[in-house]
Amino acid sequence: MNLISMERDENNLVTLTIGVDADTFHTAVSEVARREAGRYSVPGFRRGKAPRRMIETIYGPGVFYEGAVNQTYLAAYGKVVVEQDLETVEKPDIEVLDIGPEGYSFKASVHVYPEAEVSGYRGLHAYKPPVEVKIDDIDAELARLQERNARLVAVSRPIQNNDIVTLDFEGFIDDIPFDGGKAQNHQLEIGSGRFIPGFEEALIGRVSEEECQVKVTFPEDYHVDELAGEDAVFEVRIRDVKEHEMPDLDDEFAKDVSNFDTLEELRGDIREKLEKEKADKSENAFFAALNKQVRDATTVNIPECMIEEEQSYVMGDFQRGLAANGMDYATYKRVVGLSDEDMQRDMHDRARQKLTLRLGYEKIAELEGLEVPSEEIEAAYAKEKGEYGEGISQEAEDMIKRRVRRNLLIAKAIQFVKDDAFADSQPPEEVSIPHVSESEE
Repeated sequence: MNLISMERDENNLVTLTIGVDADTFHTAVSEVARREAGRYSVPGFRRGKAPRRMIETIYGPGVFYEGAVNQTYLAAYGKVVVEQDLETVEKPDIEVLDIGPEGYSFKASVHVYPEAEVSGYRGLHAYKPPVEVKIDDIDAELARLQERNARLVAVSRPIQNNDIVTLDFEGFIDDIPFDGGKAQNHQLEIGSGRFIPGFEEALIGRVSEEECQVKVTFPEDYHVDELAGEDAVFEVRIRDVKEHEMPDLDDEFAKDVSNFDTLEELRGDIREKLEKEKADKSENAFFAALNKQVRDATTVNIPECMIEEEQSYVMGDFQRGLAANGMDYATYKRVVGLSDEDMQRDMHDRARQKLTLRLGYEKIAELEGLEVPSEEIEAAYAKEKGEYGEGISQEAEDMIKRRVRRNLLIAKAIQFVKDDAFADSQPPEEVSIPHVSESEE
């Protein structure tokens, strides 16, 4: 088994021409003949008892060649891939070229892991938003705490915005009740916009125990087709009216809503949390800007099979994120008005960008001579190995270690770019570029 030729095109498609010698092929043919002789009928012999030469005389000398090729080509291909240190990213396409008693040759076409080109990644500049917590920020957070801990108390005054009213109602179109238009003891916050346009506004100024009619028109794009655009009349009875009673901002409030004894301590804790939150956002914005520059500086031809595989991961993560926020994929598409084709194009582009960035950082690690100590690789490998259980093959172990090493190198390259970059205090549009005169050039 030997490599006859190897070609690699600009799309990272490697074409290997591989030969399998006569001895290896003859051995495989003999094994296949012993195993498959029973499949062939030969006059004068019971099935499976005919000599191999008789079967080959009747069915042709190459009757067992296909089985022999299937038995040997993967080993020959794998040997060449290891010898040439190729990292393939898909199964190969195989084409047998010549075959006969002296052996056979075949062509294997396979995409390999691409190598990127990166330039201009040193000394990058990116905006890093300042971490500044103002008194207003703390006051706003305290106001949200107040709202979350407010009590509902009954009022006898007319209804105002933000009041909580309890209603009985029934809706009619042309004096006929419609499905879903009736409820009792229904709570509604005035001004929330949860009801049909005009309904909440019509209740402002009314009082508890009042009965009234509310006339509205359903929106043309209402989710129930039978009601869209229809005029309706609601018979309404207002059972009660309540307002939010905010607790006082004092030490007692701090004790009620936190583990602190004083309002000042609570304010201090809010400040610390806001500072950390803003620091994280600032760091993320800085990192995102650096990533974009690295991605833009990276040139690489990524095999489509790699993009498609990454696309499936991106789509899975996206749908899990939707589910975590209480929305399914079908609902999301309907809300944003996108088709499956639109979503697939978007996910394909996201996958390509993610791979481009990873490959760019890998190349930076290579250019900067970054290394990962073997103990770090072994420690990270030990964590991942547990997910695969016992009895892991050597091939699987090598694959995991290669991925672990790659991820660790990418992390080191990311840190290198961050450490080597400059954080600008002004957004890009505000950064002034000094004028350089011809004499200064």
